[in-house]
Amino acid sequence: MEATVMFLADINNRQRQDFFLSKLRSCIFFVYQMSNLSARTGRDRQRYDNNFRLVSGCIPYRLMKDEEDSSVDFENRLQVLMVSSPNRHDLVFPKGGWEDDETVLEAASREAMEEAGVKGILREDPLGVWEFRSKSSSVEAECCLGGGCKGYMFALEVKEELETWPEQENRERRWLNVKEALELCRYEWMQSALEEFLRVMAEDGRPGGTQEDPLAISSISNRGDRQIDPRYCFVNCS
Repeated sequence: MEATVMFLADINNRQRQDFFLSKLRSCIFFVYQMSNLSARTGRDRQRYDNNFRLVSGCIPYRLMKDEEDSSVDFENRLQVLMVSSPNRHDLVFPKGGWEDDETVLEAASREAMEEAGVKGILREDPLGVWEFRSKSSSVEAECCLGGGCKGYMFALEVKEELETWPEQENRERRWLNVKEALELCRYEWMQSALEEFLRVMAEDGRPGGTQEDPLAISSISNRGDRQIDPRYCFVNCS
């Protein structure tokens, strides 16, 4: 009898050890993934269209939970997330080059994670497409041969804010109401995108829109059957 009890106790101990080892391996793998997650650099895979550098970005947003009173104006319940530009203190929305190994939606979600450290539900339909030229002497002024960019902008409902992210050393993030964001937008085309964002959100009546599948891909995405990189995955990604 005593031997049987000891045998069962030994099995339970091994099961507990296996369980904790499994959890430890998962934690180590997660830390390894995060430590190897870095922002993409270079333009080897950059997409172009008629000498325009193709850019994808998003307006990350959230609905203030402590203002659920329906009497509060919808615009005042929305907050959008902006990030500072490297070596400057002006604020912009996350965006960057759309590369040839990803869809336009994947590029937008990747830029949100790399520059702002956020993940969430990306609205399928773009807010619009803007053609612009950089007015600065930064790298962005070299958008392409003619200095022009064509930017696709999307709405991203933030579900997770990362404590660490690839570009945190060069960027600060800041939540703002829409009025503040309009005043602080550095570029006119971003102001236009924000105005369109507000119009779309007001029409829907709630953030997130009416899309049943937040990962449905529009005709411009050319996704095929390839899986979205889980490191940049939005909520509900499989």
